[in-house]
Amino acid sequence: MEKYLLNGTWKMKKVGETDWLDASVPGSVYHDLLQAQVIEDPFFRDHEETVMNVMQHDFIYTRSFRLSEEMAQQDRILLRCEGLDTLAEIRLNGREIGRTDNMHRTYEFDVKEHLQTENQIEILFRSPLKYVTDKQKERSLWGVDTTVAGFPYLRKAHSMFGWDWGPRLPDAGIWRDIYLIGYTEAKLQDVYISQAHQEKHVNVEVQIELESWSEHELDLEIIITPPAGERLVIHKENVLLKNRIHALIDEPELWWPNGYGHQPLYKVEVRLLQNKVELDKKELHIGLRTLSIRQEEDEWGTSFQMEVNGISIFTKGANYIPEDSILPRCDAKRTERLVQDCIKAHFNCIRVWGGGYYPDDYFFDLCDRYGLIVWQDFMFACAQYELTKDFRENVTKEAEDNMKRIRHHACLALWCGNNEMEVAWEEWGFPKPHKLRKDYLIQFEEILPRLTEEFDPDRFYWPSSPSSTGSFDNPNDENRGDVHYWEVWHGLKPFTEYRKFYFRFCSEFGFQSFPSMKTIESFTLPEDRNIFSRVMESHQKNDGANGKILYYLAQNMKYPKDLSSLVYASQILQAEAVKYGVEHWRRHRGRCMGSLYWQLNDCWPVASWSSIDYYGRWKALHYFAKRFYDPVLLSALDEGCTVQLHLTNDLLTQVSGKVHWKLVHRWDGLIQEEVRDLTAAPLSVTKDKLLDFSGVIEEREEREYYFEYTFILDGKQKSHDVLLFTPLKHFEFGKPTISTKIVEEESHYVIYLTTDTMTKYVELELQDADVIFSDNYFDISPSMVKAIRLEKEQVASREGVEKLKEALHIRSIVDIV
Repeated sequence: MEKYLLNGTWKMKKVGETDWLDASVPGSVYHDLLQAQVIEDPFFRDHEETVMNVMQHDFIYTRSFRLSEEMAQQDRILLRCEGLDTLAEIRLNGREIGRTDNMHRTYEFDVKEHLQTENQIEILFRSPLKYVTDKQKERSLWGVDTTVAGFPYLRKAHSMFGWDWGPRLPDAGIWRDIYLIGYTEAKLQDVYISQAHQEKHVNVEVQIELESWSEHELDLEIIITPPAGERLVIHKENVLLKNRIHALIDEPELWWPNGYGHQPLYKVEVRLLQNKVELDKKELHIGLRTLSIRQEEDEWGTSFQMEVNGISIFTKGANYIPEDSILPRCDAKRTERLVQDCIKAHFNCIRVWGGGYYPDDYFFDLCDRYGLIVWQDFMFACAQYELTKDFRENVTKEAEDNMKRIRHHACLALWCGNNEMEVAWEEWGFPKPHKLRKDYLIQFEEILPRLTEEFDPDRFYWPSSPSSTGSFDNPNDENRGDVHYWEVWHGLKPFTEYRKFYFRFCSEFGFQSFPSMKTIESFTLPEDRNIFSRVMESHQKNDGANGKILYYLAQNMKYPKDLSSLVYASQILQAEAVKYGVEHWRRHRGRCMGSLYWQLNDCWPVASWSSIDYYGRWKALHYFAKRFYDPVLLSALDEGCTVQLHLTNDLLTQVSGKVHWKLVHRWDGLIQEEVRDLTAAPLSVTKDKLLDFSGVIEEREEREYYFEYTFILDGKQKSHDVLLFTPLKHFEFGKPTISTKIVEEESHYVIYLTTDTMTKYVELELQDADVIFSDNYFDISPSMVKAIRLEKEQVASREGVEKLKEALHIRSIVDIV
């Protein structure tokens, strides 16, 4: 097998123009035009609309290449295109060899007869904007109204046409690898690996399909290399076109999600041989584990929980969208940083939302390595689709391509048919022709489950998110399946509304905030920095959302004195809102078994539901997630003047520690306190006794009391929080004096903080560096010394404690007014 990459430097131009520009492959039109300084930065101010209109035009990419002697001698030579976005016409030496119309597919074209010693390849990309606009004029298909109308007609990342958190930038280009690949005699057509687990061993079955045009005998060699120890080699001679080869692995090292164990991976090499000469090879990394979705009837309805190696886990994580609207700016290093941020916040799962694209191989490799379970949507979201013959064939091939590419990964838990389309057909207002409703059922409840059974039979298929079981049967049912809950935020319900519901698995819920001031400054001029300016509203894609933030602000906080304070306040609101839901559902572990908040990340600098903004800066929510997703969580259920503490334990071992609580009067100090032992069995929740302070707290004095609670494990503070009995805006805060001391250690700094009065939501920030502290947006009481760790590698250019102290900015909730 010979391979020749066609990546690298190409030339590109707009159709009708004469001047060629340098282009990068993989890449895109927008990326290349930005590199050539032909267009303005679409992320800056309100340039998005101007840049969007660039894609009213067609573009051509071209390059020359020389065919090597080794490649020329191959029996078959294929042009393999792993990502063409989207309406492409491919010419080789002046002859058209193929057309594409699906960004999500891999295309192969037999080009041996078209090749010469010197070659010219040209790819014409037609305008996606013109295509969907023209199609929509012929026949209207409904899609969410924040997008370019007609987007369901094109198999392209829907969010490129806009979403309620993303810009309208429908890019085009060669966005993944493109190369020639040559074969002699035969090739590996498909490799599928399945596992059968028994008490002390795993039977690994490798199904291998060959394509052969040779009369000679072919051999196969399977090499399985464990994380440690000797490799297993299996050799089969004179094989058939379809083969099943078994390997028995004794004392297997099991793969576990984050928080439950390690993530050992086995390397599986499949070699196709002829007379000991390698004709083709495929290498995969697998994790040995069982992973299923358990649905059983119980006292509340029907469970919906992930079960790994026989252990039912509480699924903790968030929803993942494309990391950039300009896809060439995505890479493995950037994704690894995001995955590491998930692990730091105790995630064990991530949902790949169905309006973007199927992630790159490195995304799944990273999830395998770090232990992030992947809920994978097929790429359909919030739209109608007409199931024509061509569309059916196209999406069938799309599903096959991606299932074959992804299915070997240990992290992959399930395939989900779409995002929010079943519930949309039932509950949303849009035209609902009977034919399209029937098409929905055929596509998502016949075609895709059948394809999953054919190409990934060991994987769970779920028809939609949310769904109860499919067939439009109350898809957002609280007591079955998964739920998207948006009454908090879209419905303007208070945070406490979460406590009325005991969802079996909440796969979407969330609350918006503004990104950091550093991020806002990256896309604005000083005169733009008002949340209702044209520029700020152009970076807010959810209609009326800035007003929603102010609505919730009015319920909870005093009005901030400036934009920086408003940004900070919005992030506190967001973090508290999501915390309300997560802590409530974790208190009811067993009934509820999953929390995936919306959303993890951003694709550009924007006000949104994300916990990490476009530049990788943690909002308050991500620091809160690190606390509310901790495997050991002490949380408080309060109602009026009563408080009941709950100890939630997601570990596989028992947890025993001490609960220390205090009732404190703002002026008079300590009123009551108690230190008591509390134990939680593995994978369980323990309720502590109900505390009733109604006899102590008079209604007129609620604003002067707070309840502080701490869980101490192995002599160390595991968790700490402060509960108020009144809205934040009404509490009688004192002006704190926060003292800091910074100690330099070999690999890190430790920042020690103390205060003379109870202080909420203490924020640490370095003015000239983006860093992640070990904790942030926390509460401090006068009896505490709060120690915060900062790794030196994050501030490598800084020298010493004094300069760090000069750059450190600290504020709390009292500083917003």
